[in-house]
Amino acid sequence: MQRAVVLGGSFAGLMAARVLSDVAEDVVVVEPDRLDVEPTGPGAPHRQQLHALLAMGHLQLERFFPGVVKEMTEGGALVGSGSAVEFYVDGRCRPSLDVEMLGASRPFIESAIRRRTQGLANVRFIAGRGQGLVMQGDRVRGVHYIPAGQEAATALTADLVVDAMGRSSRLSTWLEEQGWPAPPLDRMRVDLGYATAVFRRGDELDGTVIAHSAPGPDSGYQPTLCEPGALAAVEDNRWTVVLAGYAGHRPTRDPYEFLRRMRRGVDPLRKVADSCSLLSDIDTFHFVESRRRRFSATSRFPGGLVAVGDSVASVNPIYGQGLTLATLQASALASYLRSGASAHAHLPARDYFRRADVFVNAAWKLSTTADLAQPHVTGPYPRGYPLLRWAGDAITRASVRSPEINAAYMDVVHMRQHPRVLTSAHILLKTARINLSR
Repeated sequence: MQRAVVLGGSFAGLMAARVLSDVAEDVVVVEPDRLDVEPTGPGAPHRQQLHALLAMGHLQLERFFPGVVKEMTEGGALVGSGSAVEFYVDGRCRPSLDVEMLGASRPFIESAIRRRTQGLANVRFIAGRGQGLVMQGDRVRGVHYIPAGQEAATALTADLVVDAMGRSSRLSTWLEEQGWPAPPLDRMRVDLGYATAVFRRGDELDGTVIAHSAPGPDSGYQPTLCEPGALAAVEDNRWTVVLAGYAGHRPTRDPYEFLRRMRRGVDPLRKVADSCSLLSDIDTFHFVESRRRRFSATSRFPGGLVAVGDSVASVNPIYGQGLTLATLQASALASYLRSGASAHAHLPARDYFRRADVFVNAAWKLSTTADLAQPHVTGPYPRGYPLLRWAGDAITRASVRSPEINAAYMDVVHMRQHPRVLTSAHILLKTARINLSR
């Protein structure tokens, strides 16, 4: 492959560029935001919010960028495992797990990945904004983009184009303009609000790197027993704290309200609120709906084109799947290209989308099934939802008491296993015994 173009230089785009560097002579990343100067550009207004890199994301990141986690920890990031990673449900702490999670802000993680990507001899970055596809017959042969500081669009030829433009991607519109069907779009309105603040970090939570608290079945998945939120020990001796709420319970920019809500949370949140100085304003974000574009379901699709990251699926961020899902899509792209597809880029990339769907559909199922527990979320309901909800509630209750059930449950949460493992006969019988013994 001579040239590949990646539209979007955020996390998913960087992962795609790294994968493409193994098969393309020239990889060009087109990014409108000057992320080398300001890592919180308008293209992704939620970058300053607390982001999680789940255990599988941690593993995949190290796979594609060996030693990058060590580089980040030397720069001030932290890695937590065992009791340093705390997950609470309905105010009760789950048994500790053998997982590793990275404590670092998203701009810090992206900066490290960008430095590594920029260091690749066959990868270059162009400041500009994508404007459309260059088509030749039944395949994409490049992109039109407007270079930064200019008004006229220019064409850039390519053997493969990657859409990494995020939730605001205009790929569906571009396809329709060229006479191609847009991929079907699934949507679920969740009306989530979340807010992030930064605190000075001392020794008030000695050993803790990550703490996460969520409502569960005993509270009806409502913030009645404790406030939903999370904190992470990040670079520069800081705590990053996020609080979340649905509909009328969305957090505001009021710092006094933020602290009050932290004090209604689990012990780590209370300690930071009582002991640490607030270093930032309260940064809020409103997530209206989850979206999934089903590229593999299109009747016709041009060759030379793939999509990654939020361009494919953007699920409720409260579950922390976004960054990890991008690494798994990069893994799917690498597998697809290794299968010989790089020599046949003119064909539709249906095999890539089928591989990526394994991860995308698992993330979608996990998040939307959980969201449907909220009374204001009105569907669409998947087939067999009442049984899924009953089993999910039972497994969640059992996971607080059983290390074995918790390990299986958290393997799914951390995207190390498919959600289907939770419906195995062994897990369901073990869950029933534990809950009956209460």
